[in-house]
Amino acid sequence: MTRDRNRKITPSEGSGVFHNVTQRIKLILRLMADERVSPWLKLLPVGSLLYLIIPDLAPGPLDDAAIIWLGAYLFVDLCPPEVVQEHMQALKSGIPGSDTESINEEDIVEAEFWEEDADDQR
Repeated sequence: MTRDRNRKITPSEGSGVFHNVTQRIKLILRLMADERVSPWLKLLPVGSLLYLIIPDLAPGPLDDAAIIWLGAYLFVDLCPPEVVQEHMQALKSGIPGSDTESINEEDIVEAEFWEEDADDQR
């Protein structure tokens, strides 16, 4: 069996549902901390999270998820585009394994790990 030494073990760009959700959460947190975003606009994600606490009329988690998604979507969509773009660029440049940073199989070092007994440490 031949091994391709240049094969990357991490994708060059983030993808997948979990990656997208975490990126969106990080973006919302950064926008919430940004002074250029209106305080009135910051009430959108806070209000959608408060909706989880307030007893609602429709039972089940789907309406809660829809409200949170809508609040997050509207918040990012209504923020100033240049501010959103700036934070998206900062998030993309800080992702390990993205663009130029990637791990090849040859970069991985195999090693053993052992734990010392409590008696050995005295």
